[in-house]
Amino acid sequence: MHIDSIEVGDFRNYQKAKLEFHPHTNILYGNNAQGKTNILESIFVCGTTNSHKGSKDRELIRMGQEEAHIRMVLYKRDMSHRIDMHLRKHKGKGIAIDGIPIRRSSELMGLLNVIFFSPEDLRIIKNGPAERRRFMNMELCQLDNIYLHDLAEYNKVLQQRNQLLKQIVFQPSLKDTLFVWDEKLLEYGTKIICRRMSFAEEINELVQQVSQKLTGGKENTILSYDPDVTAEEFEKELKNSIEKDLKFCSTNVGPHRDDLCFTNQEMDLRKYGSQGQQRTCALALKLAEIEIVKQTTGDSPVLLLDDVLSELDRNRQNYLLDSIHDIQTIITCTGLEEFIDSRLTLDRIFRVNAGSVTVEK
Repeated sequence: MHIDSIEVGDFRNYQKAKLEFHPHTNILYGNNAQGKTNILESIFVCGTTNSHKGSKDRELIRMGQEEAHIRMVLYKRDMSHRIDMHLRKHKGKGIAIDGIPIRRSSELMGLLNVIFFSPEDLRIIKNGPAERRRFMNMELCQLDNIYLHDLAEYNKVLQQRNQLLKQIVFQPSLKDTLFVWDEKLLEYGTKIICRRMSFAEEINELVQQVSQKLTGGKENTILSYDPDVTAEEFEKELKNSIEKDLKFCSTNVGPHRDDLCFTNQEMDLRKYGSQGQQRTCALALKLAEIEIVKQTTGDSPVLLLDDVLSELDRNRQNYLLDSIHDIQTIITCTGLEEFIDSRLTLDRIFRVNAGSVTVEK
């Protein structure tokens, strides 16, 4: 799998730009705040319908404009596909695949498997549970259409149940209808818990392997799933939580409160890990993602590296570069000097300056 080209119009700081990528290593270099990350963001949006930053559609549109457009051409199993995306300030996005409009954004998921790695990914390790749930959801939604459907339905039911809890304050008789939403919440929530558990087990094996290689066997990072409630206990805990739910007008039990734990010899890396240990963990997690995609789909993902190399020491840099020689990689950096001593072949080089892209190789 690889991206052949991407074309943007009125996206972020770009009035118009088109880039044709090499199937292997592509470099976008230039000073900070010129638009390098915006190109990676356009790719991620086109592949997943969401910004890696969590930005809303209207924030992606160039200042002073009402709409933005992205067009991507990609090759998957020797077949060409075109994705057209139309972002609008005051309406939902419009998406077409191979010229055919799709009704739901979810229909796009899985056509392009893309992994984004930036220094901000330390947030997965350091920040609160929402960051780690987002990581699980983003990866699983690209790989598993059933999970994508179950998650969307669960979130709808959760929202409706919370609305009902607020209405019950003013109309106590509505409490008798709560069981309808409870049944649906249990139906979809149980499936989500089970799928997350199997995903965590799969990726944990890979994270351990990578972390040991990165540290010469000195460290063994373990990833474990920390569900708010188990599938077996969900129904009982939901019933036990009803008075608390009514008091706070929100659902206090379920997979929307799940977490992942990262430990090294029983030490919680989020609370007690050094910056270096947290970086090793984040790198191991991203490299494990690549392997999960390969194993699940039989194809390679596209890897987006946003100014990551400058954050890694030489050992971690070399390990990362050795691990990505067989997949399409698009890398941003401020200068090319960090590649001088690397064994990485720079197949195509783009210079980015103030929303303008020039091909140098």
